[in-house]
Order: sequence, then structure tokens, then C-alpha cells
Amino acid sequence: MKKFINKKFLVFLILNSSLLFNSCDDTITNQDVDSTTIPDRNVSFSKHIYPVFQVKCFSCHGNGRYEAGLDLTLRARFVDGRIVVPGDTTTSILVWRINRPPRAGFSPMPPLYMPQLTSNQIRGIKVWIAEGALEN
Repeated sequence: MKKFINKKFLVFLILNSSLLFNSCDDTITNQDVDSTTIPDRNVSFSKHIYPVFQVKCFSCHGNGRYEAGLDLTLRARFVDGRIVVPGDTTTSILVWRINRPPRAGFSPMPPLYMPQLTSNQIRGIKVWIAEGALEN
């Protein structure tokens, strides 16, 4: 009887482990972020903005590569009163660069050869900044 229970437990453990490992793909894709609608208010950095940065910006501004010295992996590294001015989209350099067309004298971000931000993502980033660029 004990041998039978041990075999059942082993089979149960193997099946659950395979489900766990096969269903834990945390990779976020361009399609994932492009299909997520960012709300008109109460925009969450962790839920709405950070995933966009991960997919659209980290190839140049994250994961050990920080073009122009910009690191978007931690909010505290760019919500600095210059790149992002909490509560003010008109003086935040990030907004100047993601707008289409960008502000005069600034090149577009992301560069035109990279996956582009959707209008919903641009609006969502602006709403997040206008709401204080919170770490929520």
C-alpha cells in the first residue's frame, strides 16, 4: 500500500511540476503591451508603464545598456525633475521625445527603426506623469 501511495504522489508531483514550469513564462511581448489598454486615469507604473518600457525601451535604456546615460529600469533613475517632471508633461523631456512629431531639436523615441509606441501608450505615459509619476 505504501509503495502505491508513493507512486501516486510521485506522478502527482511530476504532473504539477510540469504544469508549473510550462505555465510560468513571464516574457512580455510587443503584442502583449500593444493589446493592453492604458486607462484614462489611475495609471499604474508597475501595471501599465513599466511593461511598455520593458518591451519598447529596455533594448537601449535597460539591461546593462544605457544610451545617453538613461536607465529606465528603475523609476528613481529617470523621475528626476528633468527626464520626467512629476505632474508636468510640458517640461518632461520624455514627453518631448515620445510625442509624434517630437519637440523641435529632439529625435523621436523610440528611434523609427524600433517598435513604436502606440497612441494609447503615449497618452498613458502622459497621464501617468500628469498624475504625479507615482511608483504604483
